Amino acid sequence: MIVLNLSCENDHAFEGWFASAIAFESQLDRGLVACPVCASTKIVRKLSAPYVNTRSSVAAESAQKQPDQPARTAPASLPATTPTPEAIAAVMKALRQMASSSEDVGKRFPEEARRIHYGETEARNIKGQASADDVGELIEEGIMVVPLPPDEGEMH
Repeated sequence: MIVLNLSCENDHAFEGWFASAIAFESQLDRGLVACPVCASTKIVRKLSAPYVNTRSSVAAESAQKQPDQPARTAPASLPATTPTPEAIAAVMKALRQMASSSEDVGKRFPEEARRIHYGETEARNIKGQASADDVGELIEEGIMVVPLPPDEGEMH
């Protein structure tokens, strides 16, 4: 599994998760990779150090899949309408409010999320850092994880 930084013709930046670079190229050639903001299929790969999952269980699972299967996160169909800039701004505002009212647990995020999920500590909104592997494991356990935008003061 690799994570790539992508951008559409309208400069919307997003990431995509693919079984391999070959799978990404195959999906791109067939128009299966679309911008989640504007649904454009004119996508370019941005310079980045892609994350490569090297766990043997994932490697064995990926080896059994065909390289041209759609990414796990690919939408079944494209949205009928493009979200308005106002709608996107409202979502970003809501996410920032959620982040500002959350307890920052830093690198203890995966551990603390599990403790909350399994009832070992009080339920509350938390934020922190987690690796792609940790996020995948949390999701597999049924723990909802939402990426939050950086605080406005942290943006450069």
